[in-house]
Amino acid sequence: MHSINLTGQPLARTSTAAAIEGRIREIGHALFAGVRRRKPLPFTQAWLDDLAMGWTMRDEALKVQLFRFVDALPGLRTNALINRHLSEYLGPVSQRLPFGTRHLVLRQSGPLASIVAHAARFGSRQLAHKFIAASTTQEAIAAVQRLRQNGLDFTIDVLGEAVLSDQESDHYLDTYMRLIKKITAATPKDGGYRDDVPQVNFSVKLSALTNCFDPSDVIGTTRSVCARLRPLLRLAKKSGAFVNIDMEQFSFKDLTIRIFCDVLEEAEFRTWPDVGIAIQAYLHSCGDDLKKLAHWAERRGTSVWVRLVKGAYHEYECVIAAQNDWPVPVFLNKNATDANYETQTRFLLAHSTVLRPAFASHNVRSIAHALAHAEALNLPPRSFEFQMLYGMADPLKAALTALGQRVRIYMPFGNLLPGMAYLVRRLLENTSNQSFVRAGFLEHAPEEDLLMDPMKKPQAVSPRNVSERFVNEPLTDLSQASARNERDHALAKVATQLGGARLPLIIDGKPVITEREIVSLNPSCRSQVVGRVSCAQPEHAERAVAAAKARFPAWSSTPVNERAAILVRAATIMRQRRAELSAVMVYEAGKSWAEADADVAEAIDFCRFYASDMQRLDVPRKRDVPGEDNYTFYVARGVVVVISPWNFPLAILCGMTAAALVAGNTVIMKPAEQTPVIAAKLMEVFDEAGIPPGVLNYLPGIGEEIGPLLVGHPDVSVIAFTGSLNVGLAINRRAAEVAGTQGVNEVKHVICEMGGKNAIIVDDDADLDEAVLGVMHSAFGFQGQKCSACSRAIVLSSVYDAFVTRLVAATRSLTSGPAEMPGVLGPVIDGEAQQRIRAAIEAGKQEGKLVYAGDPGACASEGFYVGPHIFTEVAANARLAQDEIFGPVLAVIRAHDIDDALRIANGTRYALTGGFYSRSPTHIARIQRELQVGNCYINRKITGALVDRQPFGGYRLSGIGSKAGGSDYLLQFLTPRCITENTLRHGFSPEVVVSA
Repeated sequence: MHSINLTGQPLARTSTAAAIEGRIREIGHALFAGVRRRKPLPFTQAWLDDLAMGWTMRDEALKVQLFRFVDALPGLRTNALINRHLSEYLGPVSQRLPFGTRHLVLRQSGPLASIVAHAARFGSRQLAHKFIAASTTQEAIAAVQRLRQNGLDFTIDVLGEAVLSDQESDHYLDTYMRLIKKITAATPKDGGYRDDVPQVNFSVKLSALTNCFDPSDVIGTTRSVCARLRPLLRLAKKSGAFVNIDMEQFSFKDLTIRIFCDVLEEAEFRTWPDVGIAIQAYLHSCGDDLKKLAHWAERRGTSVWVRLVKGAYHEYECVIAAQNDWPVPVFLNKNATDANYETQTRFLLAHSTVLRPAFASHNVRSIAHALAHAEALNLPPRSFEFQMLYGMADPLKAALTALGQRVRIYMPFGNLLPGMAYLVRRLLENTSNQSFVRAGFLEHAPEEDLLMDPMKKPQAVSPRNVSERFVNEPLTDLSQASARNERDHALAKVATQLGGARLPLIIDGKPVITEREIVSLNPSCRSQVVGRVSCAQPEHAERAVAAAKARFPAWSSTPVNERAAILVRAATIMRQRRAELSAVMVYEAGKSWAEADADVAEAIDFCRFYASDMQRLDVPRKRDVPGEDNYTFYVARGVVVVISPWNFPLAILCGMTAAALVAGNTVIMKPAEQTPVIAAKLMEVFDEAGIPPGVLNYLPGIGEEIGPLLVGHPDVSVIAFTGSLNVGLAINRRAAEVAGTQGVNEVKHVICEMGGKNAIIVDDDADLDEAVLGVMHSAFGFQGQKCSACSRAIVLSSVYDAFVTRLVAATRSLTSGPAEMPGVLGPVIDGEAQQRIRAAIEAGKQEGKLVYAGDPGACASEGFYVGPHIFTEVAANARLAQDEIFGPVLAVIRAHDIDDALRIANGTRYALTGGFYSRSPTHIARIQRELQVGNCYINRKITGALVDRQPFGGYRLSGIGSKAGGSDYLLQFLTPRCITENTLRHGFSPEVVVSA
């Protein structure tokens, strides 16, 4: 056996694969021997920490509940809250706790309760201090000195990257600037550098340098990030400090790399070598990213460091991909990640002149692999380094430094509140079933198993949810350059087509041009005509009804499979024309690209889901008994009038239309006057999909002129409407009145969705990072022009002031601009809406305190803009808290407790959507029972329902009918029939005869 020498000078050298694998085992065993020699002594803090971690790992259910409590703890401001949450989280697993603590964690009152609360807080702080190095500059200096005394280097990471406002981004930058100055001044220079690497080292997350790191807005995000990044880099360069750019979630990766490369190619930084970037080996794209970085570094002419990590967001990436039906960007199997880490280790070592390697791992196999291959390449000593986390695998760090390797410790800096997310991530990583730290240092798995080549280990795939019957159309991932290029091309192309020839009505399959026209304007730029559309008159409405009635017998007799096939073809065509349809909505409805893209995706979903669901309903339900056959089935109702809104001008119009068509009804589409062009595009889609003439008729017109005629027409069986409360109630009255008219032989069926006054309740233990963003996006996304938008934030008193302060600061970052620009708030739909919203704001000043009024700025004169407005101290019964405004206006209402919050939330005429931010399992369960809404969202925004996953609709004055995108929605367009046949004939039954 070779003598163990890890300085880069092995006694015998060979580069064959088998020899290198043997060297890996040899080095690995030597490292394990070094770890064993440095095991913590009994009853030391490190020994106790290991004991506690081992106890935690033995029970997965207990571990999960304990870590959930630790995660919630920073938001618990009183002893009573701590005691209540201890009981709620640990109560269900109390029998798994040590006997002496079982009853203590359930105690919520009395003198012992206070002691328990203090103990929980103290214990969590102690746990945090194990993984978070410092919370003050002096503590950081002391921690750095301790590391240096043990022969370790450091990199400081400031926690709290979840910034919501410019002020928070400025604070994050200021913290780094202060630390660079103080740590540099307090660190002995040792001649300035040790092995040509700066002694002072910092790690920075770019997302914390802006309050809106938006991969879809490359230019805006880059400008915002670089405004803070350049001063930080200048100070680091001047001070002789090193800066490493951390990597975060996958959606941020490409933009992070782009900003890193762009800034370092600038003249003042081009020759600066003391910078680096993290690259994650659990990503499939890791190898390609490293190759591109190597080519870039060669062109730049100055090397950079690469911290190769395995990745800390694995579960997050899997969940996000599953929720959006996107390809999973990470390896699902840990062994595959380990194998890729080794592949990229070899690449970095081979390109170490341009990409200087920093191997971040606690995996002895990964470390030994890097050392063995460095030997084989005859790399100079300390031409690379190892990095490990503060508070983890300390014996391994000591073993490596004893062998002359440079080991850098990743030192989190910050207080408990922003640090808790980091802490929980570390705890989960430490105690994961697949964690090397757990297997190697806590459970002491056999060394041979731990040192096995990961490619030869069983490739057990991490469990994932199996797809259900229906899979939603994936939203476009705008973090990808290809998607942004397609967006930009479509916007440019559609812009050249605006204001073209007048679009006709389509009646009985024939185009009809009228003298009158509807002029569709771009709400972002009121002088720009999107399109000119023929305007239907009452005689056209009569012709459309007659055509639909005439075509009804043949269409309703068409087999369901054929009707469903047309919907599936329509979905395919919309998928092919997705970018074009999205661009039309951007210009015509003032939607952002992401909102427009989601609109098209939902339209596709409606077609595919209803096509499938109608085939389910087409199977008769049989309930036979001897001598009698019984079966229930559905038949179409007749002519359906679809009256759609402008805020979802494709999705809602398509959804109501597709449901009616696949059920066997004939349809008259009456789109909103503001968005007739996109409706004409939908008519084109159905025509191309093969809809027979007259089965679907396109009838844009003025609602007041043709609406009453269509609603009251004796040959119309169903009215499907989405829009305002007043119009919806008028339709319902009109539809009921016509029932008594001579010649009418049925009661019209009305399906109405009529809006809401939706509330999000913020509990006293809520994560305000999440709650503020959730409320802001729910209230001001698409300028508040969604029936599901949040118009009331009901906040418990103890967190009210903090919530309002952060909400206002976050909202200040929202800027208005044309909808085709990424990263802005667009216009409201038209001048009438603009005036109505402004009037509501003026009236609101008499009922609450206007704490923020967004200024649309220079674009105000071009289009119909209203900036976000926030009112506080609003009474629960004020008009501002009761009337639907349908614009970017939010009332923040104070509640004394959860009872008061529920009373306020339920105290309106509406019952559409609602939300709740809380860490309390008991309160969450209560909200699920008692919040009176059709769609209730917990710890997430309240907009963005998906077909089948979140069937959408409310009750009270929010709606008449069932939920769109749900399994019972089609029933509203169908009439059930039951057939019973007596098969007993003169004493015998056909079934008996046949069976005999």
